[in-house]
Amino acid sequence: MPSDIAVALQHETPDERVYDTVDEICAVYRPVMHAMAAAGGPGCEVVLHDLSADNPDLEHTIIAIENGHVTGRTVGGPSTSLGAGVIHNQGADHDAFGYRGFTSDGRELRCSSIYFRNRAGKIMAALCINVDVSALQQARSLLDSMLPQTASTAPDAPSEFFGQDLVAVMDAMVTDAIQAIGKPVAQMTRDDRIAIVRTLDQQGALQMRKGMEHIASRLGISRVTAYSYLDEARAEQ
Repeated sequence: MPSDIAVALQHETPDERVYDTVDEICAVYRPVMHAMAAAGGPGCEVVLHDLSADNPDLEHTIIAIENGHVTGRTVGGPSTSLGAGVIHNQGADHDAFGYRGFTSDGRELRCSSIYFRNRAGKIMAALCINVDVSALQQARSLLDSMLPQTASTAPDAPSEFFGQDLVAVMDAMVTDAIQAIGKPVAQMTRDDRIAIVRTLDQQGALQMRKGMEHIASRLGISRVTAYSYLDEARAEQ
C-alpha cells in the first residue's frame, strides 16, 4: 500500500540517499517506481524529478513517471509549488510524508516526497508519491453528517499544487497567498501586497520563469512596483 511505502522511505536515512549522478538515482529507483505504482493501483502516481542543475528549469524536471494521468503530467513535465521552495532553500530537510496536494482541477492527493543529495549536500533529485484520494473524499462527504469531526491537518503541514505547466502551479500559489490575506485584491493595502510577495518569495515562486510578472499581474501592480515590494519584504526579514 502507498502508506507502507511512505513509511519505508521515511525510515531510510539521508546517508543512504547520497548519489553522484541523477543517472545513478534513476537506475536504482526506476524499478522501484514501477513496483510502487503497481502496488498502489491506477490512482498512485510516482514521479522522479531531476533537480541537479545549478539553476534547474522547473518547467521540465520530470525524468520518469508512473500513472501520470493522476496529475496529467508526462516525462519532461514540470515541478510543483514545493519544488520551487526546495530549490530556494536547499539547506533544509524537505522530506515530507502524508501531506496534502491539489491538482489543477481541484482533486485532493495524499503525497510523500524524499530528496537525494550528492556528497557535497546539493539536492540532485526528488522521488514523489501522489495518491488520488478524491473518491474517498466523495464517500466521506456522504458520511460527514453522521460521523464526529476529525482533527484538522497540522498547521505546519505542507500543501502542494500540481499542474500540467508552471503557469497553473504559479496561479494556484498566488491564489493561496491571496486567500490567506482574507480580502479581495481590490481592497488590499500596500502592506497586504507586500505580505503576499514575501510569502511567495519564501515559497520559491520567484524561481519560476516570469514568476514576478505573474504575481504583479494578479496583484494589479506594475512589475517595477512588485520588485520594490520584494526589496521591502526581504529587508524586513
